[in-house]
Amino acid sequence: MTEVGILIALSAGVLSFLSPCVLPLVPSYLSFVTGMSLDELEEGTDKSRTMIHASLFVLGFTIVFVLLGASASFLGQFFRHYEEWVARIGGVIILLLGLHLVGAFKFAPLMRDVRVHLADKPIGRLGAVAVGMAFGAGWTPCIGPVLGGILTYAMVQETFWSGMGLLFVYSMGLAIPFMLTALALDRFLLGFQRFRRYLPAVQVASGLLLIVLAILLITGSFTILTAWLVQFTPDFLMERI
Repeated sequence: MTEVGILIALSAGVLSFLSPCVLPLVPSYLSFVTGMSLDELEEGTDKSRTMIHASLFVLGFTIVFVLLGASASFLGQFFRHYEEWVARIGGVIILLLGLHLVGAFKFAPLMRDVRVHLADKPIGRLGAVAVGMAFGAGWTPCIGPVLGGILTYAMVQETFWSGMGLLFVYSMGLAIPFMLTALALDRFLLGFQRFRRYLPAVQVASGLLLIVLAILLITGSFTILTAWLVQFTPDFLMERI
């Protein structure tokens, strides 16, 4: 897992959080997993309860994403002898996902929402983990292509653990802004009113990120880019790697 890969995975996670099908629903998810009203969350009535349940929700989707990364890595290791072909084919798949997000065309299966919808609020902390896993298992029209792109990239990682690590980094890209929102929901709601006009642009940015990743894979430029970036890495970090 290279520095470039980490940066792409983290950026993909943040863009997934900012996507039109996740960002507007964040307050609803927080209310759902905590069992508290939006007014209570805004007032910070029980901050410790909010943060604990938000953390468990994050744990739930992180487990799912890391397991998906493990599956993709295992499949990639199975085809290790065809590594170059896997990278090229994976690049083409990611390119199609990126073009779908920027609006070049619409791929019908990616437009379907297959999230698990729960009618009642979860019971206790275990329920918060379950809801997080349900969220992670759902491929919505926005997050699906980005997650699919990162999973495809995980297939071409050199080791099994690198693929899992890549999806963990992606999860953190989602988790960090989610936890910050839980910490200050009132500021989030105020900022969201100003930011919502940029949601379509975020989706396009996600597509462009996937297109860049696809080009790097198809052309085999990842190793060249990584070698070039090494010269900017501080010596003390190189000694620890």
